[in-house]
Amino acid sequence: MTTTQVKQTATAADRMIIAAAKALEDDKSVFVGTGMPLLAGIFAQKTHAPGLLTVYEGGGIGGTPSQRLPIQVSESMTFENGTIVGSMDYVMSLAQAGFIEYGFLGGAQIDAYGNLNSTLIGTWEDTKVRLPGSGGGADIASFCWRNIILMIQDKRKFVEKLDFFTSPGYFRGPGEREKHGLPKNTGPYRVITQLGVYGFSEETKRMKLLHLYEGVTLEDVQENSSFEIEIDPNWSYITEPTSEELEILHKIDATGIVLGKN
Repeated sequence: MTTTQVKQTATAADRMIIAAAKALEDDKSVFVGTGMPLLAGIFAQKTHAPGLLTVYEGGGIGGTPSQRLPIQVSESMTFENGTIVGSMDYVMSLAQAGFIEYGFLGGAQIDAYGNLNSTLIGTWEDTKVRLPGSGGGADIASFCWRNIILMIQDKRKFVEKLDFFTSPGYFRGPGEREKHGLPKNTGPYRVITQLGVYGFSEETKRMKLLHLYEGVTLEDVQENSSFEIEIDPNWSYITEPTSEELEILHKIDATGIVLGKN
């Protein structure tokens, strides 16, 4: 793919993936799922974090697929060029032992404290939509040091109260993770949506805006959330992805598994 073949204007997916990649550090480890998280991990490796270790829920460690993006986390391609071919319980035990710094998560609903629902919409007795469930989400949310949540933002997804509590964030505030037996200094780190990037207040553990994409306003943030989002006084706009960054991203996903065909 040449530079001239890459669109100069980034899509919402492009922005989210690149922002997620830039939240990752070199010489750290990250639990990746297929889709946007995997694309973000490989993009980070090819730009600012060549020493980033990717860990797949299916058991692969260090895999760097060369032919195309894996379709799911247990595909044999996730082991390509890797260091360990393990199992799901093995990689989960690595997180439990504190060896995985970053974890990627998603969900159908999130609340102000970063708690996630990926189980159902409605009630247990009157379920409107049945979702995939936790998978490894609760484990990743519980044991990785810093979790990055990727999801689309609107009032139905950013809710005051979850329909079902699947994966823990900060529960209802400071000190709650520890009270529930989870390791200290772990929890949600960033929430990345089509509008911007959020962190969590040290004092309240509630979500707060850190960065917006160009063209998005503070009003858009509140209009697309059912709970009030704190605004960091030093919030800023994110620099748009460069042509070079877009070329790298779309070359990684040349078959369009995540990004679609150009």
